[in-house]
Amino acid sequence: MIGTPGFFGERLREAREARGLTATALSEMVGVTNANISHYEHGKQTPSPEVMERLVQVLNCPRSFFLRRPRPVERAIMFYRSMSAATKMARVRAEARFGWLKEVVVYFGAYLDFPQLNVPAFAQPKDASAITTQQIEEMAAECRRFWNLEDNPISDLLLVLENNGIIISRGELAVETIDSFSQWPTEETPYIFLNSDKASAVRMRFDAAHELGHLLLHRGVDAKAFKTTSTHRLMEDQCHRFSLALLLPAGRFTGELFAPTLNGFFSLKERWGVSIAAMIKRCEQLGILDEEQARRTWINLSRRGWRKWEPLDDSMVPESPRVLPRSVQLLVESGIKTKEQMLAELNFSASDLEGLLCLAPGYFSEKSPLTLVTAKVKQSGDSTPKKEGTIVPFSIAEPDF
Repeated sequence: MIGTPGFFGERLREAREARGLTATALSEMVGVTNANISHYEHGKQTPSPEVMERLVQVLNCPRSFFLRRPRPVERAIMFYRSMSAATKMARVRAEARFGWLKEVVVYFGAYLDFPQLNVPAFAQPKDASAITTQQIEEMAAECRRFWNLEDNPISDLLLVLENNGIIISRGELAVETIDSFSQWPTEETPYIFLNSDKASAVRMRFDAAHELGHLLLHRGVDAKAFKTTSTHRLMEDQCHRFSLALLLPAGRFTGELFAPTLNGFFSLKERWGVSIAAMIKRCEQLGILDEEQARRTWINLSRRGWRKWEPLDDSMVPESPRVLPRSVQLLVESGIKTKEQMLAELNFSASDLEGLLCLAPGYFSEKSPLTLVTAKVKQSGDSTPKKEGTIVPFSIAEPDF
């Protein structure tokens, strides 16, 4: 039987996992056996032209995707908000798409200089239990000092993180059990991915600050320890504390809070970009609400129906990543690459690229504008061919605090 020369089974596994499909489900969709899919993925055989065409259609990946050499496997720890068995398939799907994101960033890195990494360096204990609550508060305060944020509300947290070299993407993961995840790979570029499925503006900001906590506090923790229930829960609690300390610095926040009541919290929600529930928790941490007062406040929150959806959640606009979509626009506007060239060279579907790069749906289907390039008279003696391509410095605006 004629197969598909140059086919990489690892790419098939990536595409299947990125679509959230089991091998059995995929085999039924393309009309082959489960054993066939296993053989394709492990390099024991390649699909026939007919099966290859069905795989392209079902998985919505161009044929060239399966013929491109896979990326090296990354061993750095991946931080998730949930490690339950129920989210295993969701994590597999997220990791497959995250691998694609890193490939795209490497591609853009050949043409663009991204903002340099500029984050405070903290000790990296292997045991998360060695990190104290006081240290977490101090680390959050140090981040604010390091980035010259003072104690004011952070108007755009994603912009701060991107300006300081952290790559951020946001997209639908088709699952509510994963709010966000992050990784600091060995190539020294940290990443944060935010789930936009049903996230409010305040929830997304909290998730971004939470993932920053993982990147700065837990990079040295052993990956096996992170997978244990007790250590995972501890690390999650530590990042909750870090997030609240970063977003709600004790001095300024408590100074503006006229009363630790639902009305008092509501009056500060839009200014600080933090949920009412998060402010209740912060007041518990700071001792402003004792155990009984906190209990009554949580009960009142539930009575008002604010546990899942609070006032202003439907009107506050979520922050958006800027670096990735502007990278595409910069390459196109600078005449370095057309949209068609990027699609051909990256070998992903247009919809996948638009999602990973936080672009509007249909961006790549729009034709790139044609630019008239006129001939120029050569300078005397100038016969040296011009070098193709260039490195373009990349920057985004400073936040207004």
